[in-house]
Amino acid sequence: MLRRRRRAEEESAPAFVREESHAPARATGPWDAEDDYPEAERVDLGGLRLPVGPGFEIQLSMAGDQVDGVIVLVEESALQVNAFAAPKRSGIWDEVRAELAREVVAAGGSAEDREGPFGPEIAAEVPVQSQGQAQGRQPVRYLGVDGPRWFLRAVISGRAAVDPEAARTLEDVVRGIVVVRGDEPMPPKEAIQLRLPAEARQAMEEQQASRQQEFRPFERGPEISEIR
Repeated sequence: MLRRRRRAEEESAPAFVREESHAPARATGPWDAEDDYPEAERVDLGGLRLPVGPGFEIQLSMAGDQVDGVIVLVEESALQVNAFAAPKRSGIWDEVRAELAREVVAAGGSAEDREGPFGPEIAAEVPVQSQGQAQGRQPVRYLGVDGPRWFLRAVISGRAAVDPEAARTLEDVVRGIVVVRGDEPMPPKEAIQLRLPAEARQAMEEQQASRQQEFRPFERGPEISEIR
């Protein structure tokens, strides 16, 4: 944005100055790659750097050779995270939240807006049907965070969707995520590309060859597996 300085300032300053637009400094995560974020053990998935801890299992959903989804399993709870491109000057969580609520209701579930630790979220019950059983409903929480030119969506299911104590661990995972948006132009809502960590790729190749040892690609941290 360009503006002209007041007449009293013109003698000591240029006629025009450029005003920069900056997002407010973050007090907590999820973080942008350019933020001064705290150090932690994280798995580098390209567009996401995901914090890990003892007892975590990370499942990577694969479409061919591409990672298209990440799920963190902790005890009886699950967290699915995805990052998307967003416009430079506006967030998309309000729009996405409305779309998600409509989709859940149209599928026969329920969706209610409520305030959560990251701002507005959806408390939903989504239809599920197990083989040989009548259709039921599963509680799910949809969280969203707007960042600088990116949007992070997190879906919490299992015990953590209804138990605040169980939810804290997964909420802390969301707070520790670092989003690596990159500088390339991307249309809004396009998925930010993820990749398989080099250590995990090598470990899975060795596992497929031997099929004898339990898969542990890191000295400390989660088990990582593929879902195809």
